Amino acid sequence: MSNLIRRATGVVLRGAELEYRPHGECWVSPMVGPEIGAQFVTVDAVKIPPGGRWAPPEAAGEENVAVVLAGSGAGTVDSESSPMGAASALYSPTGSAYSVSAGDTEMTVYVWGSVLPEGSPRGSRPARFRSLWNAETRLAGFPGTGQVASASRTATMNFLFWPGTGSARLCLHCGIMMPEETFNVHLHPASDEAYFVFEGTGQFYLEDRWIDLGPGDGVFAPPNVLHGARNPQSGEEARRFVAFGGPTPFDPALYDFAGVSAEVR
Repeated sequence: MSNLIRRATGVVLRGAELEYRPHGECWVSPMVGPEIGAQFVTVDAVKIPPGGRWAPPEAAGEENVAVVLAGSGAGTVDSESSPMGAASALYSPTGSAYSVSAGDTEMTVYVWGSVLPEGSPRGSRPARFRSLWNAETRLAGFPGTGQVASASRTATMNFLFWPGTGSARLCLHCGIMMPEETFNVHLHPASDEAYFVFEGTGQFYLEDRWIDLGPGDGVFAPPNVLHGARNPQSGEEARRFVAFGGPTPFDPALYDFAGVSAEVR
């Protein structure tokens, strides 16, 4: 996996350096997994050719979240389907099968997977399709966990798939950072975190420093590794910086900060 820039414990991932290999009619590049120290989650980058379909047979044995970075087509979870384009996402719970089909252009999709431990609570009617722009439930004013000084201008995070939508283990959050805003540095005591840039250029914090990243890039932070994100741009030409991802298993502390229940609905 030559696309990896290794740190002492965290890993920086560069989307432009991914090495795709054929997988049926699609192309796949592993990004996060046991080979870089992930205990709870995998993330694969998938390219689906025009008219092609991604439908992994092992999907029913794990939780999955898929996010479209580019292209358009349709997604299906069991018998429920929806159009999908850039910023669309789907959640497929354990026991369900999902697929993503490309239309007339190639699709790039990032796919999370995690095995739900036996006996874990499951959602009764989980949400299957969302958008990164869904602002129904949000976290604002997040102060971080205190190891690094908080910024004065804090970004807002959308909760897309989380216990409140019936997601049993995986979550998907979207941080929208306007110029000079920061999603403050924090850590998760018992979760792997994988998150990526959807739009714009900005910086992710990993372990002890800020790192410049652009669309398709990301980081992996295992438990107790500090991470965060910020948009350092200013001035008339500055644009928003959008990142997506989340800890696996989900971290109840984030929902406590937002004042919502972390019980699986």
